[in-house]
Amino acid sequence: MRLEAKLALFNALSKLLLVLLGALVIPPIVQRVAVAHTDQRLRDKQRRALALIARDGLEAFERDERAETYADYNIFKQEYITLTQLPAGTPLPPERIFEEPRQVDEQVEDFRILSFARPPSAVGQPAYRLEIGSSLDTVELLTATLRRLALWVLVAASLLTVVTDGAFAHYLLRPLRELVARKLRGIRQPSDFQFELIDTDTTDFRRLDERLNALMRQVQSAFAKEREFMSNVSHELLTPVSILQSRFENMLQDPTLPEAHARQLVESQRTLYRLRNTVRTLLLIANIENEQYLRDEPVRLSDVAADVAEELDDRRQQRGITLETTLTGDDTRPRANASLLHTLLRNLLSNAIKYNHEGGHIRVSGQELPNGGYVLRVADTGPGISADHLPYLFDRFRRFQGNAPGSPEGYGLGLPIAQTIASFHGATLRAESELGQGTVFILEFGPTAGTVPGFMPPSQGLF
Repeated sequence: MRLEAKLALFNALSKLLLVLLGALVIPPIVQRVAVAHTDQRLRDKQRRALALIARDGLEAFERDERAETYADYNIFKQEYITLTQLPAGTPLPPERIFEEPRQVDEQVEDFRILSFARPPSAVGQPAYRLEIGSSLDTVELLTATLRRLALWVLVAASLLTVVTDGAFAHYLLRPLRELVARKLRGIRQPSDFQFELIDTDTTDFRRLDERLNALMRQVQSAFAKEREFMSNVSHELLTPVSILQSRFENMLQDPTLPEAHARQLVESQRTLYRLRNTVRTLLLIANIENEQYLRDEPVRLSDVAADVAEELDDRRQQRGITLETTLTGDDTRPRANASLLHTLLRNLLSNAIKYNHEGGHIRVSGQELPNGGYVLRVADTGPGISADHLPYLFDRFRRFQGNAPGSPEGYGLGLPIAQTIASFHGATLRAESELGQGTVFILEFGPTAGTVPGFMPPSQGLF
């Protein structure tokens, strides 16, 4: 899972947890808020009632306020106010707020009541107790309204923060996406690497970019040294090998040479022949990797496959192997190297013959891809390759059947050459196989095959 997706998922889950936590915490808080709001309203009414009494006396209050109050509230019984005169000498009760059922117009309702008393303030004005009540239904309605409002606000805020956090994470990770796209995903070989620094003010991304640049410079240097070494060594080895082979041939022309010595010289010539072929193969790989070949001609894969099949026809018939070739669609590669593609297909078909059963079958098929590319398959009916060996199939000098009785000779360079040539043409080469089911090599050309500026050399294979 991508880092940005993980951050978005964590952000969404954390907001969901916040909403669930809010659903548990908000109701008691809202309940307290609603009660506090109701108490505040009761105290506001207390101040208004006391101001009215102070201005007009109890008579005006009883005449005007009481009538107005009952006219406003008797219908729904949401609020009430009572004023009771206290007998002279009665101790004044303390001010308090409490909940208690009260009867209003022959109906009993639960009220939250503010009760307080006032001593006589003037001659002839007795002490009194004033109660102002608010129905608990009103409190519960206010509580439910506030609870719904708080939950909706919490959900909306959570969704908004999910979107804004996702957008910020997308913006924050933009340098990382650019780094992956420019410097990792599209790189087929070290020479394609772009050393231009990513535009970012994030220290971690800047350091990662700088370290990646430094690492790729080391990789480029190592690849260049390896190619130069392999090319130089191959050139230097060809000369003494040729000299030794000429000397052995001259020695074999000597009529006085004992037969035992002659057999030893013949065996030495065979060893030199294999060494020369190995050196030439390494030199070919080095030349391809060093871009010393051209891709400047259109090549039809069907023509190349036909030439290779004709060239290997004798070897195939000796083992009684049948060959079926079916290439459909436009198989022309606009910019390619015919000689290298011939070598590639020759190695694949040669392996299909070499590692097939007697009387087996080989099928070479190809078809055009919807994106303009082309895929070529070389399938055999051989013993197949173990799944443990497939990842190392293209490693140089690696042979997985070399110790088997009657296994063919070779030094594990056929498939590395094929993969190097495929990469040189912007194609990919892979193998699919199961033990006892044969092996299929798949060569896939992209829509711009042959136009890439470079290629990725193989990691170093043949079975």
